[in-house]
Amino acid sequence: MTEHEFTAELWRWRARDEQSGGAWFFVSLPFDVTDQIDEAGPRRGFGSVRVEVTVGASTWRTSVFPSVEERTLVLPVKKAVRAAEGLVEGGRCTVRLRTVE
Repeated sequence: MTEHEFTAELWRWRARDEQSGGAWFFVSLPFDVTDQIDEAGPRRGFGSVRVEVTVGASTWRTSVFPSVEERTLVLPVKKAVRAAEGLVEGGRCTVRLRTVE
């Protein structure tokens, strides 16, 4: 289990918009955080890693996934969290992330 805290920009996955009309939002993990997660152990299906995440007062479990475009792991941020924490596209947020088994 590894724990990390970082600040990053929230961005919209444009390809998803075009395919379904829905918006998916992500935060890209810093390269050093991805490197530390890689060193901690093997990944699951599709290269995912299960994590527990806290942004502001919101905590949830999800997975981070590798992104070819970003060349790092990316964290999906669901609509309920964006609304609760006042997150907007292009805005920065502080993320506390812990890998889970």
